[in-house]
Amino acid sequence: METQEGLFEGPEGSEASQEAPPGGVRLGTSSWSERGWVGPFYPPGTAPAAFLAHYAREFTAVEADVTYYRVPSLRMVEGWRDRTPPSFRLCAKFPREVVHAGEGRVPDPGELLSGRRALASAEAFVGAMLTLGRRCGPLLLQFPWLSRGAFPEPGPFLERLAAFLTRLPREVRVAVEIRNQEWLREDLLAVLREAGAGLVLADLPRMEHPDTAPPGFDLLTSDFLYVRLIGDRRVTDALTSSFDRVVVDRDERIERWAEWLAPMSARATETFAFANNHFAGHGPATVRSLAAALARLGVEPRQPG
Repeated sequence: METQEGLFEGPEGSEASQEAPPGGVRLGTSSWSERGWVGPFYPPGTAPAAFLAHYAREFTAVEADVTYYRVPSLRMVEGWRDRTPPSFRLCAKFPREVVHAGEGRVPDPGELLSGRRALASAEAFVGAMLTLGRRCGPLLLQFPWLSRGAFPEPGPFLERLAAFLTRLPREVRVAVEIRNQEWLREDLLAVLREAGAGLVLADLPRMEHPDTAPPGFDLLTSDFLYVRLIGDRRVTDALTSSFDRVVVDRDERIERWAEWLAPMSARATETFAFANNHFAGHGPATVRSLAAALARLGVEPRQPG
């Protein structure tokens, strides 16, 4: 498919391209807009418009989930920028039209990453996110589990992914989440390394923990590390709908992630680790537990400010 000249090119001299981000381990949650956090995390009476500014005083990074459902307007992204300090990092998901494309639950393999709507959505998304300047963290390509009906084998998908990644501006960092465990092979890692993209390590029911990788299978594909503690939605949803407290004991799992992250983060320029509400029931509590576990291992996560 022919595409327009200069697709995904970033603005000349953008703030993001002028200054490399400082390193360290950044911890945060997947989204900041949970109303059930008012009281346990946000002070009582906090209005939704004030959530992000308060959040940025507690954590050093966040993952925006809202961008999966619609491309953010420039005004929205400028609001995020203005409510956070320059040291803060905001990561965000590529829109659904890019990574799923289908209207229903089943992805559209003909449109995913390459259809006209997908490319237009990606261009608008990247352009908006670059408005964050130095605050822009890695942008997340979160792919669904892809059945054999969509891609009988990973080769065609990897070719399309490689072509998509080459279109992106150099200053854009991209993290790629694959939910097909059997696709985590050297050919995928090679595509990501060639593009400087990071492999997402996600805690999901279908995915093995990264500490089970065989010796020599290096999961670090970029200069940054990106971890997502997602958990089992069915288990957590059966126990809570307010996400105001921990309802699943994940202490052993958190310790296991900390033990893996401690040595891996020493190899990365920057590390991002995000906790979803569905991991244990309350994202902020999971972040704090992970921070404490890392500190016991001698790794002090970055502090706000």
